[in-house]
Amino acid sequence: MRVLVTRPIDDAHETAALLKARGHEPIVAPLLSVNYHDGHPLHLDGVQALLFTSANGARAFARRTSLRDFTVFAVGSQTAEAARAAGFTDVRNADGDATTLANAVHAGASPDKGVLLHAAGAEAEGRLAAQLTAAGFTVRTEVLYDVPTIAELPEAARAALEANAVDAVLLYSARSAQVFADTVTKAALATDALIACCISEAAAKPLVALRLREIRIATRPTQAALLDCLH
Repeated sequence: MRVLVTRPIDDAHETAALLKARGHEPIVAPLLSVNYHDGHPLHLDGVQALLFTSANGARAFARRTSLRDFTVFAVGSQTAEAARAAGFTDVRNADGDATTLANAVHAGASPDKGVLLHAAGAEAEGRLAAQLTAAGFTVRTEVLYDVPTIAELPEAARAALEANAVDAVLLYSARSAQVFADTVTKAALATDALIACCISEAAAKPLVALRLREIRIATRPTQAALLDCLH
């Protein structure tokens, strides 16, 4: 299948490699970018563990300090891999979403052992911090990056859509789905032949106004389950 990959460029290349390994033809078309924030050294006294809800969070934190002797709770496999690539050795993979990550923290940390630091993006919902705070943990959120939208598809992706030469699009969040819907609508691009593969029900909701061949939702909120939607 010819598959549109709308993730930020670094993640898109990683996904493209996985697609090629499965016999698909990726078309890299980022609709989001990542801006890492520079700033003062992070205050890490009293921090018992780090919360990474994206690979970008792991990369953003690693840019701001050389310290790596923290337990890391990562939301999924790609985030865990990014943490390990940055030099962290005690990495716990929750392999899911905010709820499974909160459950992993319950199992591997204690409210009386210190602060949990969430390396977050500016667009973070705050659901994870709310769940953990309700359970007695102290969570400190550090906004270390933001993810602005890209207004237009790359010319190669646009041309492929105009030629009905795209079979599917991968959508990893409600925000990326909304940007995709807005972009193709603004450009008057036909989507009738597209299968939209969404990582969650929330990611499918912004697509309701589009005419699509099919919407498929991953059985679990992981990249592996999302890629399985292509079969």
